[in-house]
Parts: sequence; structure tokens; C-alpha cells
Amino acid sequence: MSYKIYQVDAFADKIFKGNPAAVCPLPNWLDDNIMQKIAKENNLAETAFYIKKGNRYEIRWFTPEVEVDLCGHATLASAYVLFHLEGHDSNQINFYSPRSGELPVTKHGEIIMLNFPADTLEEITTPPELLAAFEVKPIAAFKGKTDIMLIFDKEEDIKKMKPSLEEIKKLPVRGVIITARGTNTDFVSRFFGPAVGVDEDPVTGSAHTSLVPYWAKQLHKESFTAIQLSERTGVLTCKLLGDRVEIGGQAKLYLRGEIYF
Repeated sequence: MSYKIYQVDAFADKIFKGNPAAVCPLPNWLDDNIMQKIAKENNLAETAFYIKKGNRYEIRWFTPEVEVDLCGHATLASAYVLFHLEGHDSNQINFYSPRSGELPVTKHGEIIMLNFPADTLEEITTPPELLAAFEVKPIAAFKGKTDIMLIFDKEEDIKKMKPSLEEIKKLPVRGVIITARGTNTDFVSRFFGPAVGVDEDPVTGSAHTSLVPYWAKQLHKESFTAIQLSERTGVLTCKLLGDRVEIGGQAKLYLRGEIYF
């Protein structure tokens, strides 16, 4: 038996930038254990699987260690595959996640726009593990649905940060977002998820469901440009739409192949 597989660099205008994701179109769902093994074999931050159901596509995402509730870059990569390689014949895709609901995607030229539910943030006291993990003390901390977000004073803090992944791993969360106002963009960020097998994610679309509502309040605006300051870097355009967030970027195909088992 064989299945198609693609690898796409998401939130990137050329290969070797942005965040690589594997995408596996399926005729029907495979056993969860098999999908987890495929994701572990791919050894990327995320592998997306989707099946067509009526006029929409059901989508799921796996890190090398676990299935996750929401993934932006792998959804963008899946949309790129459908728009450019799998014959989807309109500029809108209706994705559906059993864990996150309706996730519509639209194509505007080279830009693919995701429409995700906005996160709800609660300000918290910075956990001791995170005070130990970061050499610079954050000015505020927030807890969302799956992540903790730490606010820092300036972009340079985010660039230079070398956190203790072992301390971060102790927390019962998917990961930790760090962010500050940008020098040449509205805001910058990085994301660390060692508990789910992703030490540092190059570009994390889902983290922007937390970042955008926060920065909308701080900057008194609804549309943003953002950069994730990983080694590969990623550029995103974002907009707050009430209880939803638009997250957009480009994507580039890196490889296509087949899985045999």
C-alpha cells in the first residue's frame, strides 16, 4: 500500500525558510498509531493528514510525539497542496478539525489566509520553571488554551534568548510563546514546545491565535505584520476579526513522494 506525501515550507517565499510541514492526503483515516508513526518517521514539527468529506476536508495534525489541537503552518501547507497539487478548483477550502472546528482558508494570489478561532488569554503569575528557564525576566505572563505566553521588553530580548528546554518541559502545556514589540514589524515571537517533541518551532501559526488578540489590545489596531525569529524565520500577516484571527503567508513545495507500508 502506498500514500502520497508532500513537504512544504510554510510562511516562506522560498525553500529553506519558514516552517517545513509534511502533508499526507488520505482516502480514509488510517489507524491513529500509524499516523503517529508516520509523523515520527518524518521527524518534522508537524505532519498533517486530511480526507475529503462532502464539500470540506477533515484535517488532523501530529508532532513526532502527539496529536495536537491546532496547527497553523501545516494547515497552510495542506491548503497549498490542495490549491496547487491536488486539483482543488476554487480559491476557498473548508477545513474542519474535530478538535478546533471550522477552519476556512482562502487564496489571494500567492498569499494563503487561514481563519482560526482566537485564543482566550488569562494573565497569570510567571511559573517558577519559566523564571528559571529564561535569563531575562518577562514583564507579563498569560495562559491560553494550550500555551503560556511571556511578554518581554524588546525585540533584542527575543533574538538572544537561550531558554532551558528542560525547565519548559516540566510545564503541563503544549509550549511557551515569547514575544515583544518589533523594531521593523508590529511584533516578533519565538515558540518552544519540547514537551511535544518540538524544541523550537520555526514558525507557529497557531501561536498567533494568542499573539494577535494580545497585541491588538496593546497597539490599538487590528491588522499586523509579524516575524517569528527562529533560525529559518517566518513572515506573517495577521488580522483580528472579533473572535477569529486571520493568519496569512506564502508557501513553497520542497518535495513530493510516496509512503510505502
